[in-house]
Amino acid sequence: MRIVQLTEETRKDILTQLLKRSPDSYQGYEERVAEIIRNVKENRDAAVFGYTKQFDGVEITAANVRVTKEEIDEAYATVDAKFLGVLRRSLANIRSYHEKQRRYSWFDSTDNGTMLGQKITPIGTVGVYVPGGTAVLSSSVLMNIVPAKVAGVGRIVMVTPPGKDGRVPASSLVAACEAGADEVYKVGGAQAIAALAYGTESIPKVDKIVGPGNIYVALAKKAVYGSVGIDSIAGPSEILVLADETANAHYVAADLLSQAEHDRLASAILVTTSETLAQKVSDEIEEYLKVLSRADIIRQSLDNYGYILLADSMSEAIDTANAIASEHLEIVTKNAFEVMMKIKNAGAIFIGEHSSEPLGDYYAGPNHILPTNGTAKFFSPLSVDDFVKKSSIIYYSREALEPVKDDIISFANAEALTAHANSIRVRFE
Repeated sequence: MRIVQLTEETRKDILTQLLKRSPDSYQGYEERVAEIIRNVKENRDAAVFGYTKQFDGVEITAANVRVTKEEIDEAYATVDAKFLGVLRRSLANIRSYHEKQRRYSWFDSTDNGTMLGQKITPIGTVGVYVPGGTAVLSSSVLMNIVPAKVAGVGRIVMVTPPGKDGRVPASSLVAACEAGADEVYKVGGAQAIAALAYGTESIPKVDKIVGPGNIYVALAKKAVYGSVGIDSIAGPSEILVLADETANAHYVAADLLSQAEHDRLASAILVTTSETLAQKVSDEIEEYLKVLSRADIIRQSLDNYGYILLADSMSEAIDTANAIASEHLEIVTKNAFEVMMKIKNAGAIFIGEHSSEPLGDYYAGPNHILPTNGTAKFFSPLSVDDFVKKSSIIYYSREALEPVKDDIISFANAEALTAHANSIRVRFE
């Protein structure tokens, strides 16, 4: 893994390189995605089933696109009992964490006849996208559905690409059932996003779409935004480890590789003040690559977007971490909690050598659907807030309105909106 001395110039170069992974940098795909969306919008089921056959090699029809109770029962019979126990314990942790995020309506009244407030209402129908690909991500099923369920969403519709056998992987199906999905459909890609956004004969239109996916899914979510709500536009996975000379190189290397194995566009970065640690981590990575099953993918990822950055000071290292705004940030330093207080931009922060990133992926409870590509500067992890909407409540009695009417009329007249002013004036004529 390359070791680079951190300077202002190298930091800019690395940020530029990392941003090439953003969906905004894949304009060449947008026309194809737009074509898929247009086709689904016009031809509905026929388009969805055609793309499923073309891209997934599976014959899906109106008769089998929705997962049946029999398929769910078969999935439960197939899934290992030990795994089911693990999944349920993980689910309990995720639910417990997200229940603490619940917000409630509030109202504030005064003696002079006013009442102001905020009404919290769950979104009616949500579409959850769960990726397919080389890994079966039942953990993403839980992370998408549980906060929606906690928020009180009325109807949760999950879509996911079918396998070559035309079925949804058993572990994903069981996870969806345990988490509380109402319906599961065997469709993926941009066509699934379009189906959720506009509805087809078989797949219902939803109010909001959440969940990560490949570049086609990301661009499709971007394209349908406005017709429906979306959570964010996710890019490839990434990890940044912030470490000093106290860190365990064996652990740090393992944690970097835990994200690099996702795909060749994943990013793994170590920022450290210790040249000794930098070299040890580089050596450890080479040893791990001899035994890990996805070594080819990991090596491509590290060659493209893997860095060990040597900083002159912890202050410079922290500034770099904030500039990169990584999806996952591990802090393995002395005074790690003190360092954490100086972090402004990160999707999820893991503190200490035993808080490795997979703990958050699977089990601890916080959501693992996180902002990527520097968007942690303005986006947050998926949460209960993504599944509710807020309405302002305003009530004034005549007695409360009268002493402030002239202020409102003056404001309206200053903006040359005389009908606004008149709306207030007529009540006191």
